[in-house]
Amino acid sequence: MRAGGDAALRRISASLEGTAPERFETTREEIAAAYEAVSPGFVADLRFAADRVAAFHRRQHRGSWLDFGEGTGQMVRPLERVGLYAPAGRAAYPSTVIMSAVVARVAGVDEVILCTPPGPDGRQRPEMLVAADVAGVQRVFKLGGAQAIVAMAYGTESVPRVDKVLGPGNLFVVLAKRRVYGAVAIDQLPGPTETLVLADDSADAAEVAADLLAQAEHDPLATPLLLTTSDALAREVQTAVERQLEDLPTAETARASLGANGGAVVVATVEDGLRLANAYAPEHLCLLLRDPWTAVGRVRHAGGVFVGSASPEAAGDYIAGPSHIMPTGGTARFASPLSVDDFVKIVSVVGLSPTRLAEVGPAAARLARAEGFEGHARAVDVRLGRAPDEGQG
Repeated sequence: MRAGGDAALRRISASLEGTAPERFETTREEIAAAYEAVSPGFVADLRFAADRVAAFHRRQHRGSWLDFGEGTGQMVRPLERVGLYAPAGRAAYPSTVIMSAVVARVAGVDEVILCTPPGPDGRQRPEMLVAADVAGVQRVFKLGGAQAIVAMAYGTESVPRVDKVLGPGNLFVVLAKRRVYGAVAIDQLPGPTETLVLADDSADAAEVAADLLAQAEHDPLATPLLLTTSDALAREVQTAVERQLEDLPTAETARASLGANGGAVVVATVEDGLRLANAYAPEHLCLLLRDPWTAVGRVRHAGGVFVGSASPEAAGDYIAGPSHIMPTGGTARFASPLSVDDFVKIVSVVGLSPTRLAEVGPAAARLARAEGFEGHARAVDVRLGRAPDEGQG
């Protein structure tokens, strides 16, 4: 693709996706038609979610600062162009477009583009196009899979090169992001989604079961786990899960997830549960406890903490405010949810006054000579009015 541009992109898309549009970029007419294909209520809900996501992330802004006395500071600058990826295979996720593009716009990114794949008929899912428009995406492309990641990383005649690629996808998307890292920045290498529920005997079994199933229906590889201090609750949850599966449209996927990766662990105390939760570092940690706020301060590793019965993880997926793009696979030990910081960079500023250089320069020259860089030392000495031999002392 780096050598062949659009021609290679079209050939690869036809081979992998079964379709290759003549024009990769989605037109404004296609976006307008997408509005006609969805309900007004859906559009209103997307706008409601976008407003809440924007309001939350406006509070994250990191400011520039300059200390004129010290002669140092930093400038915070948004990235110029970012490329978002949103899958639309097993299911379409317009919420992911909101959770990424809105954050980028709040951060001040100049241009946001989106790649989301077309179906076998060559058309994109209308809900994805509407979500992109609501979120402020400037350009949308009919591209999916690894080839979309590569196109955004290196650019083609049709697809502009971006500074950073973000967004979830399947294994091939993740591997492509790993491959292009260095040519562009990436957000993370997400794995299957996961939820860990920590509950005591005050929790409602039906609510716990619903939270586990909400996670399990994502993907057969999803991980829904329960830690509880109550053996009785664990058994009640098992019964509730089976009951709720009876009429759940996504039961097949949920059963596969529960069978392969789900489970319940009975612990002696809430403190033991928190230690296990911190060791596991889940993407989502749900605290269904008698007094959940007393446990929040002891959470060290989690992508997001959902506190109490009225804060289901499903609310966080759509309308709570924080981005639902969170670290998985234990990476919450060192990684964070998508935020404004993912769309900005910091430029250091050094503007020493002659007085300040006279104070700190001699130490800089001595350190440079200690490292064997005489040229560095002389670059300081010449400003201090010292001859090279004077700087040796």
